[in-house]
Amino acid sequence: MKLEGKNVGFAITGSFCTFAQIKEEIKKLVEEKANVIPIFSYNAQSTDTRFCNAKEYVKEIEEITGNKAILTIADAEPIGPKNLTDIMIIAPCTGNTLAKLYHGITDTPVLMAAKSHSRNKKPLVISVSTNDALGMNFKNIGGLMAVKEIYFVPFGEDNPKGKPKSMIAYVKDIIPTLEMALDGVQIQPIVK
Repeated sequence: MKLEGKNVGFAITGSFCTFAQIKEEIKKLVEEKANVIPIFSYNAQSTDTRFCNAKEYVKEIEEITGNKAILTIADAEPIGPKNLTDIMIIAPCTGNTLAKLYHGITDTPVLMAAKSHSRNKKPLVISVSTNDALGMNFKNIGGLMAVKEIYFVPFGEDNPKGKPKSMIAYVKDIIPTLEMALDGVQIQPIVK
């Protein structure tokens, strides 16, 4: 109920294997009466995979939310100046996006949306999905955890033997993480 009436920026990057789960969480947010504003990275909006057709997925998310997706850097930039979001989540958040976010690179609609939203010191939630979380991206995750307005959906190893550096967020924890982040609290434990 805490999300009722809130403007939730929901930024989607290219961890395509999580798209079906992400769609279900977006439906739950809409059921909770949140106004969900979808934002897509260039790869998420244009890359067809065995998991989905990109254009159809964007259209489905637009239909679920009742909002036109933000698909360009130019359309993402006004989020902060116009104060369009109360909270934002990047889910899934790839290792590429993690690294760029940590280093201040804004070359996709998702990264511009996050930068623009963050200027208002409102919560930004990260839902990790990367094969390199315990590798080169470990330092980026740690660096982002130190930023006051950034919160993480709890995450853990998804395949320790087959992909020993891979970690993925527990998507079912997205809504509780968002609710706590609105109060300035990081849900615990972060790593399960």
